[in-house]
Amino acid sequence: MSRMLAGAIGDGVFKVVLGAAFAVGGTWLGDVFGVPTWLMVLSGAALLIGGGIEVVYVRRRPMATCLRLMIAYDIGWVVASAVALVVAWQGGTAGGEIGVAYLTVAPLALAALLVGAAATDVRPPATDAQPSATDVRPPAPDTSTA
Repeated sequence: MSRMLAGAIGDGVFKVVLGAAFAVGGTWLGDVFGVPTWLMVLSGAALLIGGGIEVVYVRRRPMATCLRLMIAYDIGWVVASAVALVVAWQGGTAGGEIGVAYLTVAPLALAALLVGAAATDVRPPATDAQPSATDVRPPAPDTSTA
């Protein structure tokens, strides 16, 4: 398994673990982030679904496509977190809601893009490709008469 593929799978696993933490610790984390428990549980479910789909589809997609989608997701996470911090520093109460809302919507959008792209992309993934035993052919017999 290549490092890129392991990293992409790890990205999806991280979302699944974070989603489980949000779902199980929704009440406590909701208090920390200043959001209702139902939003934490909903976000946890979205992260579980999005991360699970990412783990499944990362092997079915070209690594370049997965990498672009993960970079876009992470840039969005940084921007949403920065906006949430600014709102919180200025005394607003919506900082946690901004961050958690992003973590609710973005994993589902990433999953939809992975699933939708898988139906239109006919190229096999470029990682870990090895010829099968049926692709290996014996040398042609020598038919020359000497």
